This record gives sequence, C-alpha cells and structure tokens, in this order.
Amino acid sequence: MPTPSPTRPRSEGAEQVPAGRRGPAVSLLALLLVLGVAVVVVVPWSPLPGADLDVDALSYFTPEQSALEIAFHDQIRPWSYAGLVVGLLAAAVLGLTRLGARIVAGVARPFGGGWVWQVLLGTLVLTALVRLARLPFSAQAEVVLRDYQLSRQTWGSWTVDVLKGVGVDAAITALVLLAIVGLARLVGRSWWAWGAAATAGLVVAGSFAYPVVVEPVFNDFTSLEQGELRDDLLTLAERDGVPVDDVLVADASRRTNALNAYVSGFGSSRRIVVYDTLLETAPPAEVELVVAHELAHAKFQDVATGTLLGALGAAAAVCALAVLLSWTPLLRRAGVTGPGDGRVVGLLLLLVAVGSLLVSPAVNAVSRQVELRADVHALDLTEDPELFVLTQSRIAMSNLSDLEPHPLAYALFATHPSIGERLALAREWERLR
Repeated sequence: MPTPSPTRPRSEGAEQVPAGRRGPAVSLLALLLVLGVAVVVVVPWSPLPGADLDVDALSYFTPEQSALEIAFHDQIRPWSYAGLVVGLLAAAVLGLTRLGARIVAGVARPFGGGWVWQVLLGTLVLTALVRLARLPFSAQAEVVLRDYQLSRQTWGSWTVDVLKGVGVDAAITALVLLAIVGLARLVGRSWWAWGAAATAGLVVAGSFAYPVVVEPVFNDFTSLEQGELRDDLLTLAERDGVPVDDVLVADASRRTNALNAYVSGFGSSRRIVVYDTLLETAPPAEVELVVAHELAHAKFQDVATGTLLGALGAAAAVCALAVLLSWTPLLRRAGVTGPGDGRVVGLLLLLVAVGSLLVSPAVNAVSRQVELRADVHALDLTEDPELFVLTQSRIAMSNLSDLEPHPLAYALFATHPSIGERLALAREWERLR
C-alpha cells in the first residue's frame, strides 16, 4: 500500500492550482487593444503640426560645454549600465532558482510562516538584496555626480535616501503583491481577473496618494515667500486657467544641483513646486517659463491621462503574469506552486523588472510627446522663443543632459525630448506661429 505523500503547509501554497492560459491571454489581447486605441487617441503625436525637429544640438553649445557633457557621460554610463545588468541578474537568481523562495519562507518563519508575512517580509528582503547587489555601482555613479558637481549629498544623506527608496519601493510593491497572492488564494483560478481590477485600482489610488505620501519622504516643502515672483506664478496659473492652491519650494539643493519644477496634486490640493536650486540660479523670467511648461501638464490633465493609461497597463501586466504563472516549468524552477504561494515573490519581482524594461521604449515615447506638447504650451503662454532657447540650454548644461543621445539609450531611458528637439521646437514655433 503506497505511503501517502505529506501535505505541504498552507503557507507554501500546496492548494494553489495555476490558472488556465486562455482567459488571461484573451483579456491581455483585449486590454492591449484598448490601451493601443487610448494611446492613439489621447497622446499628442503632433504637438506642433508641420514642425521639423531635426537640429544640430551641438551648434548651440561651445566645444568646452560639449566636451564636458561627453566626459561626464563616458564616466557615468559604465556604472549605470553595470548596475542595471547586475540588478537584473540578481533578480534572476532570486526569481528563477529556489533560493528566492527559501529566503522568503525563511524570513517569514519567525512570524508563523504565513503567506502574508512571506509577501511583506519577502518583498522587503528581496528588494533590499537586489538593491545591495547594485549598491557598489550606484556608489561609483554618485562619485561621478560629485566630481561634476551634480550631487550635493554626503554619504550619510545618500545612504538615508537609498534606505528610503528601498522602503518606499518595497511598500508599494508589497501592496500589489498582497493583492495578487491574496486573490489567488481567495478566488482560485479567476484570480487574474480580480487581480487586474485591483491592480488598476491601486494605480489610481497611488496617483492621488503620491503627492501627499511619497513626495514628503524625500523632500521638505515650504511656501514660497510673499513677493513678486510668487504673485507672478499664481497670476500665470490663473491666466492659464489652472487652479493652484499654493507655490511650494522643495529643498532639492541638499542632494542635487539639478534645476526643475513641477505641478503636483489634484483639484484643491494642486500646487506649483519649484526646486530651490532653480530659484537660486535662474532669473524670474526663466522660472516662469519652466512653470509654464509644468502648468501644461495640469491644463491638459496629463497626470489623469497617465493614470488611466497606467491602470490599463497594470491590468494588462497582471494578465501577462497569469499567462506566465500558468507555465509549470517556470513555477518548478522558482520552487513555487502557483500565484497563491507566498514564496512566489521572487519570481514576480523578476517578471515585473523584465517587463518594465521591455515596455519602457513605448512608455517613454508617450512621455516624450506629452513633454513636447508642454513645451509648445509654454511657448504659447510666454511667446518668447529666445527665452525658451536660453533657458533650455542653461538647464541642459546645469543638468549635463546628453546633447546627442544614442538611439537605444534614448528609447530605453529618455522620458523627455532631447535638448536638440526642444531647441528645434522653439525655432519651428517661431516660424509656424
């Protein structure tokens, strides 16, 4: 008489059965179709009709400025790219071997080994391990940033920011993974449908929560003191038809010399946020130009549109995960039994990391078009293309932006148009308007 096989503990997900592929696959195709239509309809693919954005960016800069930018990128790229590759390799080791599952089970064991602790602590520990693998390369990149006076951080403040980043990333990721694993345990094979809806909802909720929950973790904000600049910025927003509650100053100078501003929040909580570095170095007219660009994102509801596209993308990602998690050889390699197994954290983190990299060219292409429209809006609002060229050129050199980015790097990492495109836009705006 055969001996019955021992039953796995509930926390190891023995009762989980991978979902079939047809349902999530069909839903994935449907969501991608809807997402594609939405992208075609809502993205401003021709922000300035008739414009030719081909320009020699180097002609706007001195040979010394160009040489400085090239030297900077020659030094920082190897560390940045190596960190990316090592991070992916670390995630692959933790996601495609039983090591990740063992670590997740081990860190949860002192708390009873339940799936909730596996997801919460497993996400934190695995996120920290991947970040630790990348840490030497990040530290070398920080050295380069300091050599070129782009970073003002001490090693103490840099370390605190790294820890904050791990904590924020782990917390956000853990919420999503809790929803996926919990639904897989609760509703079984249809988990992916509920998970897609829940993840899309989390994207929407996160978009509203980010300004009040995440932004204060990394910066302190104070109201811009009363004066002409504050009045001018509020008047600019009013003239643009964008309700703004306040003008805040972010203490970015404690970590960087980069110049930036943005509009944050929704409705009555919307506020203009200006980096103190911008206020310290730019004349008021340039600050107004930068803010005019940022007001465009509020005027055209870019955050809301991005949230909608992100929600559709997140739902599609869950369906794609369901297809992959129905592949038994993949589950066996990771040492897990299915999406309801709390130890699946490592595999999910790997799939999300690889998926994010694969879709980044499409996401960045959309982002760049939105940014170009904001540039056009800033030109329309200020009607000063010469100031636009001066400001963008100065910001590009202050941030040591890549003047002639490689097409592959541009596709994978550039969320904003190149400086060459932005300068050409100003000249074309002057010609066409």
